[in-house]
Amino acid sequence: MNAALRVAREEWRLLRRDRVALPALALLLVLSAIAAFTAWEQRQAATAERARHQAQVDHAFETQPDRHPHRMVHYGHFVFRPLNPLAAFDAGIDPYTGNTLFLEGHRQNSANFGDVRQSSLLLRFGQLTPAFVLQVLAPLLLVFIGHAAVARERERGTLRVLLAQGLPPRALVAGKGLALLAVAGLMLLPAAVALTAIAVAAPASAGAALALGLAHAAWLGLWVLGVVLASTLARRGRDALLALLAAWAVCVVLLPRLAPELVTATLALPTRLETDIAVARELAALGDSHNPDDPYFSAFRQRVLAQYGVSRVEDLPVNYKGLVGQEGERLTSALFARHARDGLALQQAQLARLGGFALLSPAIALRRLSMGAAGTDLLAYSRFMAQAEAHRYALVQALNRMQAERLSWATDRNSRESRIGREHWQGLAEFRFTPEPPADALRRTLPLAGVLAGWLLLLGGALALATRRLGGGRP
Repeated sequence: MNAALRVAREEWRLLRRDRVALPALALLLVLSAIAAFTAWEQRQAATAERARHQAQVDHAFETQPDRHPHRMVHYGHFVFRPLNPLAAFDAGIDPYTGNTLFLEGHRQNSANFGDVRQSSLLLRFGQLTPAFVLQVLAPLLLVFIGHAAVARERERGTLRVLLAQGLPPRALVAGKGLALLAVAGLMLLPAAVALTAIAVAAPASAGAALALGLAHAAWLGLWVLGVVLASTLARRGRDALLALLAAWAVCVVLLPRLAPELVTATLALPTRLETDIAVARELAALGDSHNPDDPYFSAFRQRVLAQYGVSRVEDLPVNYKGLVGQEGERLTSALFARHARDGLALQQAQLARLGGFALLSPAIALRRLSMGAAGTDLLAYSRFMAQAEAHRYALVQALNRMQAERLSWATDRNSRESRIGREHWQGLAEFRFTPEPPADALRRTLPLAGVLAGWLLLLGGALALATRRLGGGRP
């Protein structure tokens, strides 16, 4: 049998006799299975609930009685954000962003009812998902299981005996690493089963599911290299344990929470109040479509009269009030869209700065890659908001167009005659969200995958040098 495999087999024999390692590993496997099952159940329940609510509000909109079109503009409509199938693996920012959006004329609302705001404070510390277990808990268990893998041999005095008997240092370190890698593979097994089930249930997400599995396998492989490296360099297992715990605390806990705060301090987003005040000021400067003496809309009226070759709005072949509604909505929507683009650009600039911290903590790269592949990152959320805004604008302008084309100036003043049939609302409010193609999402995550690969190469090279040092320059 190969020397490295014999070492790995012996390491596994010691692991089976360990009264702490095996129960801890079994507990992690159970926790991973529970996380996968509960996350999938929660995702299915949330999807069904949102679909039910969407059907209810669609029905309520379509069954409105005969009304004036502008009343329907203010009646508004709700849309609910659909969940990506892979959100069951990594919820990303979904619990912190809203899932319900109210669409109405003259304004662009933000999404409401995020899970964090509706749940206990415990949810703010992280949901129990397969991604959380693999990203946070699994490395910690690898540290406790493998920190003394090589250092134990040095402490017991068996390292010198093994090397004197002709065991190559490379075989010794490789055997220890293979044993710990097998443990990491067991840790990954429940998540791999969950990802496979998601890929079967939603074939379009198969590529992203594979990418998530490979990324987390690389993450655990990175920790295997780091644990064996620390154990190879340390004189005692206790020293390796302390160093690895410090690395876990900084890499997995501290930097992923500290880095966003540092980025926000140097590139802050305007507050909601500041944005609302700026929008209100610009809206006031645009003009008031409800004021016939407003300078902008007075000029607009003259342009419309000249376009149709008449001198009075009463002589227009269309309802002037509907035209004013269309123009007012065009102006305000352009303003809202510009502020939304500016806000998204600033948030993307923050993410770009955050990417620099991935060189210090691969956990940041992994989390961003995981959210991107799962469709639960900022860009996925902003894609929903952009499509919902486009739908809102089309809905409002369709109603304004009905007012312009189906009501005359004279009948628009009569409350009984200024109504159109309820059949005009049919199919008008239906919203269909188009998620980002998985291939495009994976292309976005390639730089982050490169960061993980770079860390693997760095730790692999360091381990190779430490192995040569272990054998006094011998491979």
